[in-house]
Amino acid sequence: MFNFTPFKNKIKEVEEWLKKEESQIRTGRATPAILDGVKVESYGALLPVSQVGSINIEDQRSLRVTPWDISQAKAVEKAIVAANLGVSVSADDKGVKIFFPELTSERRTLLVKLAKEKLEEARKSLRMERDHVWEEIQKKEKEGGMGEDEKFRLKNEMQKIVDETNKKFDEMHARKEKEIIQ
Repeated sequence: MFNFTPFKNKIKEVEEWLKKEESQIRTGRATPAILDGVKVESYGALLPVSQVGSINIEDQRSLRVTPWDISQAKAVEKAIVAANLGVSVSADDKGVKIFFPELTSERRTLLVKLAKEKLEEARKSLRMERDHVWEEIQKKEKEGGMGEDEKFRLKNEMQKIVDETNKKFDEMHARKEKEIIQ
């Protein structure tokens, strides 16, 4: 009777957003995802680091960006420093090396708090989508498109989807929190 596909698609968008946001929260480990938001000025255009060179994990605490054109190494270094990611950067003849310093307990607490804020933003978006769908269901019932029993059956079905999504969000957050604390 009621099409939940647009609702599920919106949920998928919120889920992807949360994954992206959490991947950009720095932990003590080297992760290429932290460079996703960094733009490098290359030949007059602003490009993501991943389009200027390859990003490799050298060890647990360092990354190596090897520009396709080695003359771009200084521009890559400058862009990473300007992004203020809390990492140390140095350029050499092979490219740019990024060092991830050990996190202090105070910084870990701050990062866990930031991850929790992102989780709450995702939940807020989910609630807004749920409310929108509920309004549509009620409107359809008032117009005579369905009975009251059907309306409440759809509400329960919608709530199951919301509960499953919230459980996924909690699992994602728990993994991120564990990653930060370790």
